[in-house]
Amino acid sequence: LHFCLLLGISLAALLGNGLIISAVACGHHLHTPMFFFLLNLALADLGSICTTVPKAMHNSLCDTRNISYSGCAAQLFFFLFFLSAEFSLLTIMCYDRYVSICKPLHYGTLLGSRACAHMAAAAWASAFLYSVLHTANTFSLPLCHGNVLGQFFCEIPQILKLSCSNSYIRELGPLLGSVFLVFGCFVFIVFSYVRIFRAVLRIPSEQGRHKAFSTCLPHLAVLSVFLSTGTYANLKPHSISSPSLDLVVSVLYSVMPPALNPLIYSLRNQELKAEV
Repeated sequence: LHFCLLLGISLAALLGNGLIISAVACGHHLHTPMFFFLLNLALADLGSICTTVPKAMHNSLCDTRNISYSGCAAQLFFFLFFLSAEFSLLTIMCYDRYVSICKPLHYGTLLGSRACAHMAAAAWASAFLYSVLHTANTFSLPLCHGNVLGQFFCEIPQILKLSCSNSYIRELGPLLGSVFLVFGCFVFIVFSYVRIFRAVLRIPSEQGRHKAFSTCLPHLAVLSVFLSTGTYANLKPHSISSPSLDLVVSVLYSVMPPALNPLIYSLRNQELKAEV
């Protein structure tokens, strides 16, 4: 059952994100900042799904949960890399929507091809540094509680459960830094959307308001799925925690967003639907 579920989700994610990448790359009229960042988001989704699902499918098919120490470290690194890149790209895409609606006359200046390339490069570079820091710090902790993970892939909370009771305090520093960084991005997103909604509500024509909202809804939906599943996975009360619930939550925030994102964007965007 687990194998079939993971196979279906992974095929949907590979097909959807692959179509978006090919459509944006081949469609010259889609060479705009919004679709450039969408292409980068699809690449992050593909990387994320390819990091966790193939090994989980192999283990499910062979009825085992084995993974080497180096394999676990590599899986954690790439998972953090693609996940943090996705969040950075979603934050940048929020800025793209803000400039498009609130400062349309400056759109070409603020989001030129060079500026977009620099922002995308900054997103990937910061994701690389973030994943290196957390992977190195996590795997420097001594393990005192066996070597059996409670999930289908390697993630920091599961590894910390195996560490010595006083050693995981060293992980608190980077984790607190991550919390402040995520909170800063979240505040920026909320502030941007408040400005966007205020600008949209001032548009006199109903058709204009509908068009403006329609460009924001896919990004807002993708962002909501990403933040809600990730927040619940990391902040759920320990009193309701159980292996089966942890497994469901991990699937929701690590596997479902890459499969849902292409569907959300293609349903609402007529240009993308026509190209696909």
